[in-house]
Amino acid sequence: MLTYPIEVAGVKRELPLCKITDDLYIGAFICFGDAELTVACARELLKLVPADSYDYIFTAEAKSIPLIHEMARQSGAEKYFIARKGPKAYMPDPIWVEDQSITTAGTQKLYLGRDDADLIRGKRVLLMDDVISTGGSLRAMEELVKKAGGIVTGKVAVLAEGDAQKREDIRFLAPLPLFNADGSVK
Repeated sequence: MLTYPIEVAGVKRELPLCKITDDLYIGAFICFGDAELTVACARELLKLVPADSYDYIFTAEAKSIPLIHEMARQSGAEKYFIARKGPKAYMPDPIWVEDQSITTAGTQKLYLGRDDADLIRGKRVLLMDDVISTGGSLRAMEELVKKAGGIVTGKVAVLAEGDAQKREDIRFLAPLPLFNADGSVK
């Protein structure tokens, strides 16, 4: 298996290259089960924005869940929000938006329970994701926060993939290139 060596937040890892299309491969950045990487990335993400610039942190299910939890733990936040990929029985009157992500086939929806939406209303929200590539998930999260009546005050990610590295509206810890089938950088 082809891999890409990366150092992020002082931690070195080999990212497996995964096929998206015949001529597009991505480096798979996965925090699940990697406590050292999760703790280090959360610590460095918190340094990207002033703590007094947001009231809540918000992310989308699923790979960012360990990161947002660790960011909340390290910062002392008592509450954070996760946009779910499906409505849950415990979500009263959920609001939703459509999302298209490079790693998810087709269109999906992101949901937030009305109870959480009510807490977000009028609050400053920091959006966080593990990897920003096309920006589809980030756009959907922003739309969901706005639909809830919240105000997005910042956007952070561990990695900015491909053209996302050129965006001026996000802060990130490290760039991640896109790859050809032979493992070379596009």
